[in-house]
Amino acid sequence: MPQLKEIRIGYSPCPNDTFIFDALVHQKIDTRGLTFLPVLEDVENLNQKAFRSELEVTKLSFHAYSQVMKEYQLLTSGSALGKGVGPLFISRSKCENPERDFKTVAIPGKNTTANFLFSIFYPNTKSKVEMLFSDIEGAVIKGSVDAGVIIHENRFTYEQKGLIKIADLGDLWEKTTGQPIPLGGIAVKRNMEPDTKLLINRLVRESIEFAFAHPQSSADYVKFHAQEMNPEVRQKHIQLYVNQYSVDLGEEGKEAIHLLFQKGKDLGLLQAESIDLFVE
Repeated sequence: MPQLKEIRIGYSPCPNDTFIFDALVHQKIDTRGLTFLPVLEDVENLNQKAFRSELEVTKLSFHAYSQVMKEYQLLTSGSALGKGVGPLFISRSKCENPERDFKTVAIPGKNTTANFLFSIFYPNTKSKVEMLFSDIEGAVIKGSVDAGVIIHENRFTYEQKGLIKIADLGDLWEKTTGQPIPLGGIAVKRNMEPDTKLLINRLVRESIEFAFAHPQSSADYVKFHAQEMNPEVRQKHIQLYVNQYSVDLGEEGKEAIHLLFQKGKDLGLLQAESIDLFVE
């Protein structure tokens, strides 16, 4: 692939992503001659775009990445992983045996890491219903599903709406493995010029560093796209999902991702191959 000057970059409208990419797409940092064209979509839609190899750079679930390893490599900057950041399994009331008693559970897409984790810990669930992540709370409240797996800012609002946590799936993962939970990463097409991939990796890191150094710079962009307009919730969201692993995965972050893929392969839940995963 010839070196590109305009690069389509996919990420979600959630506060963590708009916080991370604001400086990059609005050229608040020196992008070294590259122009990034943002494509904002729900993470499951971005997963589908990755399956079709539509975007040069994209956010996607690590679960989905296992299916496009041959086409994409992971950046070491921009990822969402950590401890205390996992999806929550919620319902209207307590339940001793969810797999027996819940007939339908809403998930934010079958290719999401949230569904992967849910499949590990609740493998015998009768029926899953895919829906947009921001619609899951409402569906549980209305009773159109018995329970749901929530992600993003909904983890800060479900209790206010009278819902109950059945399990913290990230906490279950951490207790089982001792590792942070990898949720989503940023991937670039493998057939891009090596120097361009390295530059994009560096620019994503610089965009995050700019965002941390100038936290108010992205405020309007974050607010414009946020599903949850409460400023306190937006800030909690950013603080939870943008951390040291977002700046650079480091060896611990990379190890956690390798473990996720190996665990998924062992359980027959993920496709995984021996291939160089990271741009470095």
